[in-house]
Amino acid sequence: MTSETITADAAGTWKLGDLTVNRIGFGSMRLTGSAAFHHGTPSERGRSIAVLRKAVELGVNHIDTAAFYFSALRSANELINSALSPYADDLVVVTKVGPYRDCSGEWGTPARPDELRGHVEENLRQLGRDHLDVVNFRRSRQDSIAEHFGALAELREAGLVRHLGISGVEPRHLAEAQAIAPVVCVQNRFGLDFHDPATDEVLRLCGEQGIAFVPFFAVAGDAGSRGATTAHDDEVLAIARAHEVTPVRIRIAWTLHQGPHVLAIPGTGNPDHLAENVAAGAVRLTRKELATLNALHQRAS
Repeated sequence: MTSETITADAAGTWKLGDLTVNRIGFGSMRLTGSAAFHHGTPSERGRSIAVLRKAVELGVNHIDTAAFYFSALRSANELINSALSPYADDLVVVTKVGPYRDCSGEWGTPARPDELRGHVEENLRQLGRDHLDVVNFRRSRQDSIAEHFGALAELREAGLVRHLGISGVEPRHLAEAQAIAPVVCVQNRFGLDFHDPATDEVLRLCGEQGIAFVPFFAVAGDAGSRGATTAHDDEVLAIARAHEVTPVRIRIAWTLHQGPHVLAIPGTGNPDHLAENVAAGAVRLTRKELATLNALHQRAS
């Protein structure tokens, strides 16, 4: 089976509330080429639109975005709107609010609770939607997220938002949010070579509670927002050779093997990399391979 024939349903499905998504999704951040995310020059606009449409053709029905994903030349939300509107009934667009960038692209003070409605409405405008499928509150070092999450819960009651999630959180924040309104997903940094005990605990709690855990920078390593790492451990390279696939595909596959509730949202502006990422959902690691990679993760910092 070639990567061109493997579609996103190979990884199975999970539910974000009442919305069923394939476990391999697409992250739009890297389409913008924003210096704020260390991406340099964005892909040609037509190519980015083609990548988004190709993702949907490959069965991706979970797109991750945010209004603050933009550069002087590109807006992730505008690209999604142009490429995918009118939206398919089964396409789930997940956005996030909290961080703030002004029109020049400079990061400003994170939103106050009373400012979140404006952030939600900006996402609605850019995406051309009358409601948002899922909105994550992205924590920015707040000790408590109760006021912010409560403000989003009010927007959910008003019909502007269908489901709520949280991002960049510790276990106590998950409990805090769950006491206010249902949480359908948690987005934290998590990857083979990024180990944080608090996030490991969030991963476990999400599994127990039926909440989707959605890692970001899962294939980045030290590269962070710049994209997939080019530095691979010998264990990863050996397993990739055994499966005759790329190391990046093994990293995504390992992420998906952490539990049926774990989703992947790798992003790219390259159509070949897109097909490669989606194909990771078909990789089945052996128990020995999984144990080897789990041990590698535990050694990471």
